[in-house]
Amino acid sequence: MSDSLFRRKAIVPDAHEHKLARTLGWPHLVALGVGAIVGTGILTLIGVGADKAGPAVILSFVIAGLICACAALAYAEMATMIPASGSAYTYSYVVIGELIAWIVGWSLILEYSLVVSAVAVGWSGYAAPLLHEWAQVPQELMQGPELGGIVNLPAIAIIAVVAGMLLYGTRESATVNAVLVLVKIVALAVFAAVALPAFDAANLEPFSPFGFAKHMGPDGVERGVMAAAAIIFFAFYGFDAIATAAEEAKNPDRDLKIGIVGSMIACVLIYIAVAVAAVGAISYSRFANSPEPLALILRELGQPLAAHYLAISAVIALPTVILAFFYGQSRIFFTMARDGLLPASLAKLSARGTPVRITIFTAAVVAVLAGFIPLGELAALANAGTLAAFTAVSVCMLIMRRRAPDAPRTFCAPMPWVVGGIAVLGCIYLFFSLPAKTQLWFLVWNIGGLAVYFLYARGRAVAG
Repeated sequence: MSDSLFRRKAIVPDAHEHKLARTLGWPHLVALGVGAIVGTGILTLIGVGADKAGPAVILSFVIAGLICACAALAYAEMATMIPASGSAYTYSYVVIGELIAWIVGWSLILEYSLVVSAVAVGWSGYAAPLLHEWAQVPQELMQGPELGGIVNLPAIAIIAVVAGMLLYGTRESATVNAVLVLVKIVALAVFAAVALPAFDAANLEPFSPFGFAKHMGPDGVERGVMAAAAIIFFAFYGFDAIATAAEEAKNPDRDLKIGIVGSMIACVLIYIAVAVAAVGAISYSRFANSPEPLALILRELGQPLAAHYLAISAVIALPTVILAFFYGQSRIFFTMARDGLLPASLAKLSARGTPVRITIFTAAVVAVLAGFIPLGELAALANAGTLAAFTAVSVCMLIMRRRAPDAPRTFCAPMPWVVGGIAVLGCIYLFFSLPAKTQLWFLVWNIGGLAVYFLYARGRAVAG
C-alpha cells in the first residue's frame, strides 16, 4: 500500500492500447490556448473584479498575468519533457508519485468542471438579453435559483452543443474553434477601438479605493487588489488545456511550447488593453458586477450598435472557452481512467478516436452545475483547483531541475528558480486571497478525494 502511494509513472511513447490520434498542429494549439484564455474572464469577470478593486483592477490583471506567465513557462518545460496526455496530473505522477498525482488530478477535475460551468453561465449572461428580445424566453428559465430564476437553460444548452462537437471529432472541433477565436479577437479589438477614445483619467480616481490586501468590507464582501486578482486569475488560465493535448500534437517538442507561450503572450497584451479601455471609459461603479460589462460600457458610451455586435460576438465565440476546457476535462478523465485510477471502461474510444463515455459523463456533471450555481462562486472554486495544479507543475519543474539537470529539454524556462518561485509563492498567496468559503469547500473536496483514493487503493491492494 505505502509503495503504491509514492509509485511514479513511467512514460513509454505509444505504449497504450487506448491511444489518441496525433491530429493537431501548433496553429490549432495556439487557437486552443487563446480560445480558452480569452473568454468569460475578460468579457464578464472584469465587472466582478472592478467591484472588488475599483480602477486598480488593472493592477489585478497585471499581478494575475505575471503569476500565470511564470506558471506557463513551467508548463511549457514540463510539457516538452513529458509529452503525454494528462497535464499537471501526469507530470505529478511521473515526478512525485501516485498520491500527489491523485490529489492534483482531483483538483483538475474540480477546475475543469467548474470552468466549463462558469463559462457557460457567462455565455448565458450575454445570450439571455438577446433570447429575451428575439424569442421572448422568460428570464426565470435563463438564471439559476440564487438569482431569482428556476434554471439556466441556455447554459445547459451550450454545454450540450459543445459536447456534440467533441464527440464528432477533435480535429474538426479544433478547426471550428480557430474560426470562432478570430471572431472573439475582432470583437475585443472593436471594443478597444470604441472605448479608448473615451478614456478619461478622472475615472481612475481614486485608483485603489479598497486597498491592496484582501479584507472584509462593511457590506460583507471581500475586497482589495489581491481579492480581485484571485478572481481575475480565472481570466488568464487556459494554456494548461494545451498541455492536455500533448498526446494529440503532431510535433510535441515544437508545437507545445509555441502553443503555451504564444497564446499566453497574446492574451496578456489583449487583456491589459481591454482592461485599461474599460476602466478609463466610464466609472467602474457603473459596470461592476454586470453580467455583460463590456457591452454595458459601450451602451453607456452611446454606441448601441457596437454593444449589440459585442454581445452577438460573445454569444458566437464564448463557446471556444467551453470547448477548450471541456476538451481538457475529458482528457484528464481519460488519462486517469487509462492509468487505472478511475474505471478503465471510461477510457474506451469511439471509431473516430474520441473518448465518448468520458465526454457524455462530463457533459452531465457540468450541465447540472451551470444550470443552478452563480458565476462568481463557480469561478472562485475553479481558481482554487487551478492554483493547486499550477503549484504542482512549478514544483515538478524545480524537482526535475535538481533531479535531472542534464535531461533533454526542448524548451527551458528562463531563470527557473526565479520563475518557479514566483509561480509557487504567487499561487499560494492568491489561494489565501480567495474567499474563506471557497477555501473551505476546496478542503472538503480534497478530503473527499482522499477518501475515494484510499478506498480504491485498499481495494486494489486486496485484489492484487
